[in-house]
Amino acid sequence: MTRSSFLRPGVLALGLFAALTPLAAQADEAILAGGCFWSMETDLDRVPGVTETISGYTGGHLKNPTYQDVITETTGHYEAVKVTYDPAKISYDQLLQAYWHSIDPTDAGGQFCDRGDSYRTAVFAMNDAQRKAADASKSAVQKELGRTVATAVLPAAQFYPAEDYHQDYAQKNPGHYKRYRIGCGRDAAVKAVWGDKAQAEMTGKLG
Repeated sequence: MTRSSFLRPGVLALGLFAALTPLAAQADEAILAGGCFWSMETDLDRVPGVTETISGYTGGHLKNPTYQDVITETTGHYEAVKVTYDPAKISYDQLLQAYWHSIDPTDAGGQFCDRGDSYRTAVFAMNDAQRKAADASKSAVQKELGRTVATAVLPAAQFYPAEDYHQDYAQKNPGHYKRYRIGCGRDAAVKAVWGDKAQAEMTGKLG
């Protein structure tokens, strides 16, 4: 008879919980700005391994900004998404690839029809490892495209979740969002930059 046979049920259950918990709880985060956060959220939610996206504001000087504050283009904030992902299913480097293939990284003035500083692209590195990975990834993209990449790599700043009505906007307002996305020309512009690689990692379904 092994020693495990003498374990009390509660101890045995605790050990089983400890063995299973890391698989369920394992998660990393990233903060990415790629123009309209409705679209960034929609695109990245379709990347296998991404478990959550939250639309919000970051990189500015005003505390607790609102959407109305940010669209004045005086607060310094970017529209961004905080991405939670399972590193057992997708690495940070792979997440960055999905990010690049969903934006035009050569546009310094915004993204597509959305113009202004709040719509600029940026990777907000949450630690030194992310910064090094983002710098290397940016250099590779610049070499591949043969054009200057305008996307900044910045240290992560305070992230403020956007108002509730902005969260999961495409799922809550599918008709309006579809009209906006088509009118803004996002998909056609991304295709023009990336060709067959455009949105290639977005193989999942929303909802």
